[in-house]
Amino acid sequence: MSRTSQAEAVVNISPETGIDPIAIVRKLGPGFAARARTADDTDAFVAQNFAELKAAGLVTAGVPADLGGGGAGISALAGMVRELAQHCGSTALAFSMHTHQVAIPAWRWTRQQAAPVAPLLKRVAAENLVLLSSGGSDWIAGSGKAEKVEGGYRITARKVFTSAAEAGDILMTGAVWEEAPEGPMVLHFGVPMKSPHVSIIQSWKTMGMRGTGSNDVVINGHVVPEEAVALKRKQGEWHPLFHIISMIAFPLIYSAYLGVAEAARTRALELAAKRRQSNEVVALVGRMETELRTAQLAQAAMVALAETAQPGPATTNEIMIGRALVARHAIAATELAMEAAGGGAFYRDNELERHFRDVQGARYHPMQQGQQALYAGSVALGLDTAKVY
Repeated sequence: MSRTSQAEAVVNISPETGIDPIAIVRKLGPGFAARARTADDTDAFVAQNFAELKAAGLVTAGVPADLGGGGAGISALAGMVRELAQHCGSTALAFSMHTHQVAIPAWRWTRQQAAPVAPLLKRVAAENLVLLSSGGSDWIAGSGKAEKVEGGYRITARKVFTSAAEAGDILMTGAVWEEAPEGPMVLHFGVPMKSPHVSIIQSWKTMGMRGTGSNDVVINGHVVPEEAVALKRKQGEWHPLFHIISMIAFPLIYSAYLGVAEAARTRALELAAKRRQSNEVVALVGRMETELRTAQLAQAAMVALAETAQPGPATTNEIMIGRALVARHAIAATELAMEAAGGGAFYRDNELERHFRDVQGARYHPMQQGQQALYAGSVALGLDTAKVY
């Protein structure tokens, strides 16, 4: 049986019980792992992995069941991403970007009864659509230019870090309308990747996460109708939607980095077991375990917040502290995995050096170290955080 037909078989679960995304990934994972090095060596997007995830029903896993999807909650989705990363870090990180773009409107539908999100979620479920995120390039300040024209806005932008660009159907993005009467406003909307005004620049030549296909997407003249603008907000200030985004997206994204560190730990133990068991090696393993456990605890706290908390500055602060802790300790655990494994870790065939490179990406998502510390300090001192991002 082909891998694609296997994927189609494992999703044969009734809508009443939903799907188990973690179990599905465990079935698909060995195939992903077998292709991980090729993607890394060639900077090739993990296209086949995405095709199998689609065939397995995981593109729609986070869509609420009453809108035609798998009904998976944040905990299951985070577990799915974490499990993916133990087979292929690039696949996990790229798929987390689609996953959080589905999970955010799903949360709004289930927790806020936000009717405007239903059409998008229904389309994802019915058409098996992959949503793209322009990530850090569309953080609080926004990027790109929106020019008012009859009936809408002409968009000119270059969106960097667009993971899985070549597999995407809709880019969930925004642009700055500088001439708005209220002052510069960021407009949020979706852009179909098939638009003749959209192109992909093969820019993704990086140290790690090389298979994510996080290329630049250029939008040159696409017109977004007025009615297709989902949100207008002041540029450079936190908006309530961004507190929801922070609460939902970052536990999913950082589950990928935790999974990479866990994969490094597994491989390090295999290699360390072949070394002479000196106190130094044993202690390195113990330090690795301690760092990894800290990352696991921080990720679990982030997921719990996403499932139970109310979005707002206090929750965003806790999420961003968790994001900083997962990054710091996942990186530290992977560094110790390299040491515990000994010289064998330096060989590409042993995979550890790829995990080491992949986990470094945890440094670069919002909010990075300096801004996160500034936000946390501002909350602790009772200072205004509206423009701290």
